[in-house]
Amino acid sequence: MHLWQATAPLCLLASAALPTVAASAWGFTDASVAVQPKGAGINGGFKEQISSSKPLASPLAFTGADTLRVTLTTQEGSSAKRPHQAFLLLKDSQSGLDISYPFTTQKELPLQFLTLPNPVDARVVIGGFGSSEAYDHSVFKLSIERDVNIPIPTAEAPRYGKLPEIHHTFKNDPTNPPIVITLAFVGAVIASLPVLAGLWLFLGVNLNHLPTALKSAPLPHAVFLASLAGFEGIFFLYYTSWNLFQVLPAAAVVGAVAFVSGSRALGEVQGRRLAGLR
Repeated sequence: MHLWQATAPLCLLASAALPTVAASAWGFTDASVAVQPKGAGINGGFKEQISSSKPLASPLAFTGADTLRVTLTTQEGSSAKRPHQAFLLLKDSQSGLDISYPFTTQKELPLQFLTLPNPVDARVVIGGFGSSEAYDHSVFKLSIERDVNIPIPTAEAPRYGKLPEIHHTFKNDPTNPPIVITLAFVGAVIASLPVLAGLWLFLGVNLNHLPTALKSAPLPHAVFLASLAGFEGIFFLYYTSWNLFQVLPAAAVVGAVAFVSGSRALGEVQGRRLAGLR
């Protein structure tokens, strides 16, 4: 239900040539109420003008598939003005039950309204800051009708109270692939080592410099090779038993050692190359 729709100030009322009149009370003008059945379109259904001084004589029927639209121009005195508050209030005069928030269809009404035997008052409430008197009057009655073949929904469950126990279902821990696949990849890596050694010999690797390198910087070369082996060991442990939180600290330590020892070992190699030893 579209409750109200205020137009821009000074768009309808008051002539520019007339002096401003002090506002004494809030009200509205150019108001209408429309009940549109589902599928009737924007201009379909029932529509009637409403007055701020006299309510409609007959109640408006409001079924489950209808849309109620109220449009008006709010006024302070005789001038169109935007109020601080303006809403449509539905109120049952017998029980005092009321609601004052926007809604679009009957299904968004509180369940208690669906059981009321008599029409409810539709009141327009307009107010603002200042000395002007607020407007709060009934403009029409709304008869909330429902399909007798559709049962009334049950009331909502209590907000507070014991809730049913929640049983969490966790995913199973990830498992390693079958041992056959693991052995196949291990065999492929081992088979590539002779190929790598042959490529080194083909490219002219000089194994005669190995004793010189180990003599000049034995510790950096040994620690660097050991750190590379350490990385392979960490990967193996991660594959078999370790988790990521165990791998990261160990990899950080081994990586730092490999960086320091590798820079020293490469410095020794660079020194031999600068000396013309290849």
